[in-house]
Amino acid sequence: MTDGATHEWGRIDAEGNVFVRTADGERQIGQWQAGTPEEGLAMYARRYEGLVAEVELLEQRLKGGAVSPDDAIKAMAKVRDQVTAGEVLGDLVAVATRLDALEPQIEAAREERAKAKAARTAEAEEGKNRIVAEAETIAAGTDWRKGADRLRELLDEWKALPRLSKSADDALWHRFSSARTQYTRARKHHFGELSVQREAAAKVKEKLIAEAEALSTSTDWGPTAGRYRDLMAQWKKAGSAPRNVEDKLWKRFRAAQDVFFQARDESNKALDAEYEVNAEKKVEILADAEKLLPITDVDAARKAWHDIADRWEAAGKVPRARMSELEGRIRKVEQAIRAAGEQEWKRTDPEKSARADDMVSKLERAITETEEKLAKAQAAGDAKKVKDLESTLAGHRSFLEMAQKAQADYS
Repeated sequence: MTDGATHEWGRIDAEGNVFVRTADGERQIGQWQAGTPEEGLAMYARRYEGLVAEVELLEQRLKGGAVSPDDAIKAMAKVRDQVTAGEVLGDLVAVATRLDALEPQIEAAREERAKAKAARTAEAEEGKNRIVAEAETIAAGTDWRKGADRLRELLDEWKALPRLSKSADDALWHRFSSARTQYTRARKHHFGELSVQREAAAKVKEKLIAEAEALSTSTDWGPTAGRYRDLMAQWKKAGSAPRNVEDKLWKRFRAAQDVFFQARDESNKALDAEYEVNAEKKVEILADAEKLLPITDVDAARKAWHDIADRWEAAGKVPRARMSELEGRIRKVEQAIRAAGEQEWKRTDPEKSARADDMVSKLERAITETEEKLAKAQAAGDAKKVKDLESTLAGHRSFLEMAQKAQADYS
């Protein structure tokens, strides 16, 4: 064995014993026999460099929040073991000092994590209370469609939140679970009743379809169309059948109606074609009728109207599309003749004429009598009586003028 070798932080003696210098003096860390003393010192120094690298990594992870305080404490303990008993060659005091500096950082991280955990717990508690409240609201309602989907979403939200204390978490979960169970049972009951109602509706609709199909070949157009309207009202009142049959039932019901109404439309088209000839005849009759307007000779118009009305009825039916227009025009002529007749009657009413003549005669006699009395009063010099009789005479003459006008209207 050659002579020993020295290092800044230790040495190897002639027997190959390796020592490191510490604050408390030298400490043997191993024995080197495999090569030169310099090689041995270099190997133990590299081990120290690895130890320093571990400390630097721990510092970085702690600064970046990538390591928990408990894991950091474990890592520090492992490095401290290397400082006090490890086979490394270097400034162990510096390493220990760096480790000591990490302790307050670890405690600060522990406090920060505790605050963050408390905030997360408070947020989770608020979130779970909100979830429970919404679930209980849904359970008390009857939204059987959206409610189930929302409860599934709330369950996913619950799972994503951190757990609370066992007692708090269990209490809230019990309420949430109870609300879901309550809603599920009520929903199941609702759809059970709905299923019964839909089965009953299906039976009603089968009967309606049977009648609709039986009527589909009817040619009694008016009453049958009315019956189809009744059947449609009953169909709507029956409610929905089960989903897997509702569309099929409706197609059958609608098909039966289509057969009938298509046949009716074809029949109406054929009739309209036949009636179009009648419509042209009525257009010609209208031309003669409208020549009577305006009415100047009531008797002549009435006489002409009787012939026109007979021709109109004899012409027969017209297409539905033209009925309103043609009927409206002929009615206008008829109403004009009637109105002219009523006006003529009012003008020549014998009873009213007699009453007017009688009124004129009575007023004329009254005027004569009043004039005689007035002359006597004037001769007697009775001023008051003269004034009264003059007023009465003026009234009689005014009424006479109106009566004579009325008499002229009836002459």
